[in-house]
Amino acid sequence: MALLDPIRAVILDLDGTLVDTLGDFELALRSMLSDLGVQPEAATREFIGHTVGKGSEWLVQQTLRHVGLHADNQDLFQRALDRYQHHYGLINGQASVLFPGVVEGLHALKAAGLRLACLTNKPGRYARELLTHKGLDGAFDHVFGGDAFARKKPDPLPLIETCRALGHDPAHTLMVGDSLNDAQAGHAAGCPVVLVSYGYNHGRPIREVPAAAYIDRLDQLLTLRSTS
Repeated sequence: MALLDPIRAVILDLDGTLVDTLGDFELALRSMLSDLGVQPEAATREFIGHTVGKGSEWLVQQTLRHVGLHADNQDLFQRALDRYQHHYGLINGQASVLFPGVVEGLHALKAAGLRLACLTNKPGRYARELLTHKGLDGAFDHVFGGDAFARKKPDPLPLIETCRALGHDPAHTLMVGDSLNDAQAGHAAGCPVVLVSYGYNHGRPIREVPAAAYIDRLDQLLTLRSTS
């Protein structure tokens, strides 16, 4: 039986799943550190890849700690967050690229009659801008950022609310992501989970994370078979 036979809708993560955004994060964080008088080279791609996925506040806080600054100082943290958001808003989409198979995969899912939502911990306006820059905005029935709901992934609330917006129960809504965050949120919400092999996942091997399947390209989704 095809894995997607009972599926009526698909929720997709953004960073690390649809778009490789490490270049955008690197430029924004390095500009932020320069504004704070810190050597920008401390924001390496390796560090960023291990850290992204829990929202802008988490990323900035962990970056401050990484360079030895007092992230618990609220004035410093707010200044850093403001500078990061300023730079990210200018950079958004300029140094990022689509992962192979994303355009083909989204077209195939839409052609199969599935309703699609993009759900990310990135602020909603940046998510919508990025999707527009990459020509993906027309693929989705809904786009929800980390500021759309009271809590972010890995809490299940954003998935539950996105399922409600899509008009389908979690059991009939697939969660596709690249990290433990996505998997934990999906499992807790009652959604089947498929994980991509090429994302970030905080620097850990993705197959350590329980999921219904793992894919190397998004356009492999419709070919998956159930293991049950």
